[in-house]
Amino acid sequence: MLIVLTGIDGAGKTTAARAAVEVARLAGGKALLLRNHAGRRNMSQWSERSGIPLSPRLADALETVIRTVNVLVSHARARSYSGLVVMDRHLYCQMALRSVRGLPHGRFLPWLLKRLPAPDLVIHFDVTPEQALERVLLRGTDSETLEELTALSEGYRALPEFPGFVRIDAGGGHDEVLAALTAAISAATSTAIPETSAAGPTRISAK
Repeated sequence: MLIVLTGIDGAGKTTAARAAVEVARLAGGKALLLRNHAGRRNMSQWSERSGIPLSPRLADALETVIRTVNVLVSHARARSYSGLVVMDRHLYCQMALRSVRGLPHGRFLPWLLKRLPAPDLVIHFDVTPEQALERVLLRGTDSETLEELTALSEGYRALPEFPGFVRIDAGGGHDEVLAALTAAISAATSTAIPETSAAGPTRISAK
C-alpha cells in the first residue's frame, strides 16, 4: 500500500505522517515513512546568508533534480517493501510550487508521473494559508509569506490530478488530523477508498 501526502507548508504533513507510521507499527503492522524533500529550505537559507539570490528558474531546476532523485529512490524502496509506505511529498508538490514562481508545469514531471507506479491514495492536507502561516512562523525554520502560501494552495488545486486526491481537514488539532489520516488509510487498505464526487475531491474530517 503506497500513500502519498501533499499540502502547503505548515499543513502538518510530516508530523502526521510520522505519527501515522508509528500508530501502524504499534498495531503490529509494517510501515515505512519516506520523505521526498527538494532542499528548498536549505537553499533559501544559503541564499539569505550568502546574499546571492536564486532566480526562480534556477531554484526550480535545482529542486526538481533533488526531488526527482528522492522520489525515484523512494519508489525503488517502496517496490521491495511489503507493508504500508507513506511518502511525505511527491512530484505533485514540485509542480504546484512552480505556480508560486510563475513557471509552467513543463513536460518532464507530468511525463515521469505517468510512468511511476501510481499511489494507492494521494491525501491532501487542506488548511487555510492564514493558519499555515501561523504554524510556519511558530516553528521558526522557514520564511514563507501569505502570498506564497496562497499561490501554492491554488497551485495544488490547478493540478489535473487534484480532483482524485482525498482531502483531509488539517486545520484541527494534532489528534483530529491524525484520526482523519488513519481513517483514510484504513479505508484504502480495506479497498473502500471514498470516491470523488462530481462536486470535487473527497474531504475527510475527524470532527
